[in-house]
Amino acid sequence: MSGLLPIGLGRGTKLVKLLSGSGKEYVCLARLHGDVEENEIRRVINLFQGKIYQRPPVRSSVKRAIRIRTIYSIEILELKGRDILLKVKCEAGTYMRKLCYDIGEVLGVGAHMDELRRIGVGHFNESDERLVTLHEVFGAYMLWKERQYEDELRRVVRPMEEIVTNLPPIIIRDSAVDAIAHGASLAAPGVLSFSSKINKGDLVALYTKKGELVAISRTLYSAKEILGMESGLVAESLRIFMEPGRYPSFWKDK
Repeated sequence: MSGLLPIGLGRGTKLVKLLSGSGKEYVCLARLHGDVEENEIRRVINLFQGKIYQRPPVRSSVKRAIRIRTIYSIEILELKGRDILLKVKCEAGTYMRKLCYDIGEVLGVGAHMDELRRIGVGHFNESDERLVTLHEVFGAYMLWKERQYEDELRRVVRPMEEIVTNLPPIIIRDSAVDAIAHGASLAAPGVLSFSSKINKGDLVALYTKKGELVAISRTLYSAKEILGMESGLVAESLRIFMEPGRYPSFWKDK
C-alpha cells in the first residue's frame, strides 16, 4: 500500500489515535478471476454502498468476527477487462482487500486486490499541496542537524492543531490553562467562547486565546446548557497537550 500516512511527533503522537478512527479514502485496483459483463459488474459494486457485513481477512490485527462497516461511496474510475479501478470512501476499520474478495464472490468469479493507495484520512487529503514525502522530512531534518537551518523543518512539520480542526472548539481563559495542563477538567468560569454546534458527549478541542491546543475533552452539556452555566464542570479532559507551567498558575493545591 502507498499514499497518505499522517505521522505525529512529540506530543502530537497522542493525536494519531484520533485520526485512526476517522474515515478513509482509497484508490484500489481489483482483479477479477473471470470474465463478467460490465453492466453486471456495475450493478454488483453498487450493492456494496452503505452498511456492509465484513469479516476481517486471515492476515489482520483484529479478531476475525463479523462486523458492520459503512461504505460512504464507491466509484468505478476505470474498467478494463478483468481489472477494476475503484475509488472508495469508507469507515475506519474497513478492509479493502476483503471488499475486493467479497465483490468477486457476489459476481461468482472471485477477485483479489492487486494495488492500493490511501488518498484520504479524516479531513486530510492527498490533493493538499502542503503534504510532503518522507524523503523531504529526512532532508529537512538533516539540514537542521548539520547546518541548524530550521526553515525547511518548519515547512514539513505542521502544527498538531491541524489534526483537530474538525472538532468543535472551546476557547478558554488564560487563568484556566495551567489547571487543565495539570489534568483538571474545564469548569464554566474558564470558558471564554465555544461553538454553538456542541452537543452533550461530543469530543471538543480546548484552545488558548492564541489558538494553542490545550486538551481534547468530552462535553458534559450541550452548547445551549453551557451558555447558561456560571459554575460546575462543562467538559472532562481526556488528553492533555499543553505543558504545565507554560501559563501562569491561578490555582492552588489544598
